[in-house]
Amino acid sequence: MSGGTSQPTVRNWNWQAGIVRIFGKGRHRPSASWRQATDRAFTLIGDGRYEDAGELLTRAADLEPWLSESWFNLALLHKFRHDWEQARAAGLRAVALLDKDTGAPDWWNVGIAATALQDWPLARRAWQAYGLKVPGGSLATAEPLGMELGSAAVRLSPEGEAEVVWGRRLDPARLEVLSIPLPSSGRRWGEVVLHDGVPHGERTTSTGHSYPVFDEIELWAPSPVPTWVVLLEAATEADRDALEQLAADAGFAAEDWSSSVRLLCRMCSESRMPSDEGEGVHLDPHDHSEPGHPGPLGHRTDGQLWVPERECGVAAPASLVRGLLDGWVADSPDSRDWRDLEEVC
Repeated sequence: MSGGTSQPTVRNWNWQAGIVRIFGKGRHRPSASWRQATDRAFTLIGDGRYEDAGELLTRAADLEPWLSESWFNLALLHKFRHDWEQARAAGLRAVALLDKDTGAPDWWNVGIAATALQDWPLARRAWQAYGLKVPGGSLATAEPLGMELGSAAVRLSPEGEAEVVWGRRLDPARLEVLSIPLPSSGRRWGEVVLHDGVPHGERTTSTGHSYPVFDEIELWAPSPVPTWVVLLEAATEADRDALEQLAADAGFAAEDWSSSVRLLCRMCSESRMPSDEGEGVHLDPHDHSEPGHPGPLGHRTDGQLWVPERECGVAAPASLVRGLLDGWVADSPDSRDWRDLEEVC
């Protein structure tokens, strides 16, 4: 995991195109008034002034209602505001004016809005129109599961204390969190978050695989499983691994935050970064945490390969967590111990 907003980009007219053809009719490039209102609106969006921006983009749509860009920009604004009904309505107007069949980002925004509203028929239609294969065929109306999009990372709370965690993509707009987020994020293991479509950064592994980092938009489905922090005494990495495996076997999770957490500046977080796989001495020049402090305060050591005291996050019900830790110690009491268990999220 690592700590690390994206600036909106205006969907401007393609000036080389000259004219747009709607229903066989030629239409001139958008007026100067349209361009001025649109440019000003996105400046206001960058400042967080969504209401003022909405007035300008509505005016632009009144000026040029036949431009898909007019409605794309309004849909984008409503997405930033999490006004999903309006985002869906504007998005559908945008795609109705497109002059190409597949691959338009307009359809992706429609898919995000439809997913937020659990409008599964429309979500399926949007992903298919974008060019993705959706299991179940064109007549299916259920949630579009089984798209096999693999793993990815998501930046939780991108406007605040951003934290990048790992998860499993359920569809193009949702990810199930499989890391145990730090309590500052307000998120839990097992939650499903709605995320944006354009990655901001990548994480690479030692095997050469790269994974996109998406920005969270909002919480889509909460998790009932609380997050705990506990201090472990684990003589070896194998002892630590045993707790993580024990929790996974019980259907929950444990994560050694002393190894998995790095503090990164925003520039590093949004770039192509190697993931921390917890191997060997950590001397990452992009790590901005303090050496010698376990857990969220810093993941690097002073040159030792292993520090027995580990700060660990555990995702498990209150009725199970102590028994889980006691069982871990009982399997090897000479090399394992725990203390200071606290529920943090």
